[in-house]
Amino acid sequence: MIRYAELHSHTNMSFLDGASHPAEMVELAAELGYAALGITDHDGFRGVAKVHQAARQIGMPIVYGTEVGMPRVAAQRVGSFSPSQAMPTVTTDAPPSRGKWSSVSESGGVGKYVHPSAGESPEHRRGRIRRMHGSKPTSKPETDHIVLLAPGPAGYAALSRFVTKGQFCGRKDEPRYDYRDLEEASLHGKLVALSGCHQGAVNRAALAGDLNAAIAATEHLRDLFPGRFYLEVWDHGMPEDGYRNDLISEVARITRTPLIATNNVHYARRHDADLAEVLAAIAGRRDLDTADGFRAATDKRNLRHPEEMHRLLGRYRGAVERAADLGESLAFDLDLVAPDLPDFPMPGAFTTEIEYLSHLAFEGARTVYPGEDGKIDPRARARLEHELEIVGSLGYAGFFLVAWDIVRFARSQDIYCQIRGSGADSAVCRCVGLTRVDPIRLNLPFERFLSAERGRPPDIDIDFEAERREEVIQYCYQRYGRERAAMVANVITYRARSVLQDVGKVFGLTQAQVNGLTKYLDTRNPKAIRTEVDLPEGVTAEYIYDICDRLDGFPRHLGIHSGGMVVSQQPLWEVVPMEWGRMEDRSVLQWDKDDCASMGVVKFDLLALGALNGMHLSVDMIREVHGVDIDLATIPQEPVIYDMLTRADTVGVFQVESRAQMATLPKMKPRTFYDLAIEVALIRPGPIQGHSVHPFLRRRNGLEAIRYPHPAAEPILKKTLGVPV
Repeated sequence: MIRYAELHSHTNMSFLDGASHPAEMVELAAELGYAALGITDHDGFRGVAKVHQAARQIGMPIVYGTEVGMPRVAAQRVGSFSPSQAMPTVTTDAPPSRGKWSSVSESGGVGKYVHPSAGESPEHRRGRIRRMHGSKPTSKPETDHIVLLAPGPAGYAALSRFVTKGQFCGRKDEPRYDYRDLEEASLHGKLVALSGCHQGAVNRAALAGDLNAAIAATEHLRDLFPGRFYLEVWDHGMPEDGYRNDLISEVARITRTPLIATNNVHYARRHDADLAEVLAAIAGRRDLDTADGFRAATDKRNLRHPEEMHRLLGRYRGAVERAADLGESLAFDLDLVAPDLPDFPMPGAFTTEIEYLSHLAFEGARTVYPGEDGKIDPRARARLEHELEIVGSLGYAGFFLVAWDIVRFARSQDIYCQIRGSGADSAVCRCVGLTRVDPIRLNLPFERFLSAERGRPPDIDIDFEAERREEVIQYCYQRYGRERAAMVANVITYRARSVLQDVGKVFGLTQAQVNGLTKYLDTRNPKAIRTEVDLPEGVTAEYIYDICDRLDGFPRHLGIHSGGMVVSQQPLWEVVPMEWGRMEDRSVLQWDKDDCASMGVVKFDLLALGALNGMHLSVDMIREVHGVDIDLATIPQEPVIYDMLTRADTVGVFQVESRAQMATLPKMKPRTFYDLAIEVALIRPGPIQGHSVHPFLRRRNGLEAIRYPHPAAEPILKKTLGVPV
């Protein structure tokens, strides 16, 4: 039986290059009996989490790596580079305006933030937004491609750090790598290198028939990776493959460098070659006729059977078997240790984070829940002790302190903010100032927010004024550093309009034509394009329908999550590389929220809410016109407001302005704040699909008897009248 491992392959997380999903690649590699599969997407580890999850389910050994483009020019930058000091090197229409912070106080207090528009009135400050880095580069400098493989967790971290440096030294979609950084990563991570595709220095020289240049390039890379550099040979059925492979074999003999067989895979199965051609044309912003001179004229860049690889490349002694041996030696289980939250700076009297959080909570409670003789109300004290016991046992005190620090900064800058969702159920959150909602007065249950049984981190979503949220995001970067703070990415995937736009232009339609076709396309499902869009009958139309259908859900590029922020104790590149976002001064992880969750990375959601802008402007106007200061937390629960809600007069009221909410409010007839909490919770996918809405409304209006599935469930379901919500 022939043994083989494919160590040079790209998934569709090499955006607009690979043409198969990560799970599809892993499953087929296992079906073909590979000893291991190397995933080497371009410039990072964007698909690593998905590959890891798929491989774990079927027990497929995975080699983690990436393909990067090294500069062809020998000149190198002078001086060392630290991502924590990185700033964009891109020239925009106007120079970026950045605020500054003074140093953090010894007690952990926030420093003074100086906004770039300091001295202007708040009214003039509002409405400022961050500039973009610019459009995606249409032409990139020529580079020498090289495949880098990690031999284990330490090598993975070294390679991730190298990619992060290159990303931060360049611009969005155009990293700039340095040979000195590569040498450092090779030394510390014991990285393994392959000579790469046809754009590699060795392969380019071999294709040109320049033996001396091929030898020189090989010796250069062999010095960077002593005993860990391999020359690739492959056969895609092209006339030049045999000539190139023979010359590379001669280079291997002269330089005593081992040969290894690969197939430079871009899709799992051969029938997806046309999909790869379309994606390449989209990436090059060309139609297929123009792209014909640039595309790879082969349909054999798929995962191939080990016996086929041996038949094609077996004459290069040991190349196929060596791939299997190397793959088995490099494969490891990517059980990365999720980054810890940063150690929170505390005054000297405190030794643990839970001790400091308890101090802040009880100090705040003296004001929020005052009792007799300057003490705390007994009911509030009992509630705080209960909550703090759970927080301490789960080890989440640091999570609360980081959130408290972020909110404290916002309030110090007069930025309205408020915890969204179940965070308002916590008296600790109320006492430390994370929320203005009183969970004790409103009788809100803490276990809806955090419980020992669930055992997962609390979900703290914080809303900020939409027009000033960027100040909070930049504070996180400044406070924790670029290496330890980053936003979560958002993988932008193809849906009906976007895929028809791109595919239509590739097949020769003009911009005006695709605009006309997509303008009234009322679906997100590419499979519905055939029935929604009338294209002239013919082969071209069938191809467009087919390609749009097959590209459904394919990733197109990496965006920025609406508000997810990760901060950590150790550098984030130990887990995943970082890169610049399209928006100025934003750096992001290469994983989306689902990847972060699957790998145990905890995020904070710093969300932008326009309603808070309106509230702040209203409070400011009342102060200016009437001389009255309003504290939103002390406004009484007025019956007239609930009358308005019962009439569904809620246009512009956050959370209850949707058509579904407005249809439910007259049936719900809310009279308390907790009624509103149930109302908002009801109109969610879970209760709707679980058929909980109508039974609850019937029981609330006395049309159905209240009953419980079991007497033991009554304390849990009593507030929702026996209906799980």
